[in-house]
Amino acid sequence: MDRGALPLAVALLLAGCSLSPTSLAETVHCDLQPVDPERGKVTYTTSQVSKGCVAQAPNAILEVHVLFLEFPRDLSQLELTLQASKQNGTQPREVLLVLSVNSNVFLQLQALGIPLHLAYNPNLVTFQEPPGVNTTELPSFPKTQILEWAAERGPIASAAELDDPQSVLLRLGQDETEARGLAEGHLAAQGSLSFCMLEASQDMGRTLEWRPRIPALVRGCRLEGVAGHKEAHILRVLPGHSAGPRTVTVKVELSCASGDPDAVLILQGPPYVSWLIDANHNMQIWTTGEYSFKIFPEKNIRGFKLPDTPQGLLGEARMLNASVVASFVELPLASVVSLHAPSCGGRLQTSPAPIQTTPPKDTCSPELLMSLIQTKCANDAMTLVLKKELVAHLKCTIMGLTLWDPSCQAEDRGDQFVLHSAYSSCGMEVTANMISNEVVVNILSSSSPQRKKVHCLNMDSLSFQLGLYLSPHFLQASNTIEPGQQSFVQVRVSPSIPEFLLQLDSCHLDLGPEGGTMELIQGRAAKGNCVSLLSPSPEGNPRFSFLLHFYTVPIPKTGTLSCTIALRPKTGSQDQEVRRTVFTRLNVISPDLSGCTSKGLVLPAVLGITFGAFLIGALLTAALWYIYSHTRSPGKREPVVAVAAPASSESSSTNHSIGSTQSTPCSTSSMA
Repeated sequence: MDRGALPLAVALLLAGCSLSPTSLAETVHCDLQPVDPERGKVTYTTSQVSKGCVAQAPNAILEVHVLFLEFPRDLSQLELTLQASKQNGTQPREVLLVLSVNSNVFLQLQALGIPLHLAYNPNLVTFQEPPGVNTTELPSFPKTQILEWAAERGPIASAAELDDPQSVLLRLGQDETEARGLAEGHLAAQGSLSFCMLEASQDMGRTLEWRPRIPALVRGCRLEGVAGHKEAHILRVLPGHSAGPRTVTVKVELSCASGDPDAVLILQGPPYVSWLIDANHNMQIWTTGEYSFKIFPEKNIRGFKLPDTPQGLLGEARMLNASVVASFVELPLASVVSLHAPSCGGRLQTSPAPIQTTPPKDTCSPELLMSLIQTKCANDAMTLVLKKELVAHLKCTIMGLTLWDPSCQAEDRGDQFVLHSAYSSCGMEVTANMISNEVVVNILSSSSPQRKKVHCLNMDSLSFQLGLYLSPHFLQASNTIEPGQQSFVQVRVSPSIPEFLLQLDSCHLDLGPEGGTMELIQGRAAKGNCVSLLSPSPEGNPRFSFLLHFYTVPIPKTGTLSCTIALRPKTGSQDQEVRRTVFTRLNVISPDLSGCTSKGLVLPAVLGITFGAFLIGALLTAALWYIYSHTRSPGKREPVVAVAAPASSESSSTNHSIGSTQSTPCSTSSMA
């Protein structure tokens, strides 16, 4: 919307105040019919779920979230994003996500920087990219038993049932204020929010937002007896379980080759709903509650009291001289609503046939099919696998599956197609570090074959090194570590492979039974306040630093630094991923042994300092006694009485028990 929209909208709004009451609303003749999807589409994001709960677990070590996902088709795509809220500079807690699905799902997971543990059914979930997180196979339990199974591992922070989602955003680590806001609303009926129990028709607040795959039903009609070319777009948000005021962002994108259409936007919702409008052209605004524009979000404009029935809203559109209701949509309580429609003043195309809610059964997505091909490399051979079950779900008919050399065809092994070739045949391209080929798939629905590059790493030619350094210049590796001194770590592979990305999945320092194990990196995220991820080297080698402290004795003398690394292709496809665990052994320089090093004090220096301190103390004591004895009058001097202290107090100041060593990468970390 341009800057002239606001004055125009306000002027039209004030002009509308003089209109007559909505007495004609019930006599409006307008037969709402489904609109052609090409003429109007409405998508939305909501936090309303069919069943759900949100609970508080502020002191839990593991934050548990459970998602039950129902899909009406055999194979679906889902975007699942996890966001962690960092407060007061603290790192996010460890998270267990339990994912229960009823059919095959092609999952795109984003959980960057989150120490995530994922429990799912590997027979039903296929990842677009390797997840790079710790995974556990979910037992085949009913919903109630899955909740019990998850609760045994930690308090459940949230649980929800979603019907055919296209994307899900799960916010982790919500503070007590946000959770308390839900407690003041409908969720208070559950009693204690420390326990999460599924309840029907719940509002997940900021914890979870999701977008349904099927767009909202858009209907339209022509208003009888009204001339002109003005069109109305009506959005009705139905009441939901809200804990407080809500702002609904409404994005309106209308287009017309002849210029801006003459349009009115009518927004009706519960009293606690306000509107933030983002439109791409001037239009008349008619809303309940308050509304503002994206270009002036701080300026709120008071709306009107509008009817809460479809007929009443149609009457409002007629009184505003609209001749056509281009879109009429009823939605659950949403956070974002997007309307896309080609509008050209008074033209309306309705669809007499019911709107199709599932993809046609004869369609095949070649891109999705190619992404489901799994590549494995072992024993100097490349193997490509394509499950026939997934091919059938995609409604694809495969006419041929070969490597670059067409003579190397796939074998039909019952439940899957398998391509297998040694590195020395089938047109393999062999370099010093990598073996490459191309898989070719002929599909009945496509006139040209589909091609995909596949790779295997020659692991025999690769060398992985883990080095600890005492300076951020990473010049000379060291095999010693000293408490209280910053240590720098770098992992590298040689020779470097530009096509692959080297990443740190996890690192820990094992100090044996005396010092325990300290987690440094988990889920590609720093673990602890004194662990910092650093920028990679110019060659792309991952780096981090940490600070080690000991608070009790005895201090261990040796330790082992271990890191799990992954080589992932930069293409983002589900190609071969290589994982390796590298380690280096370290000597721990204890503070009581520092005198034996070049940095410490030699024994004569220590004895000299001790004797000097004793001599100064003796002289100072004698001087104070001399001053005391010569400044007091003889009459006031009193005899000195010596009192023997109880024998038990002799060792009271030194009666400390020596416990196990506590070693942490920072003072705020937990005891090993």
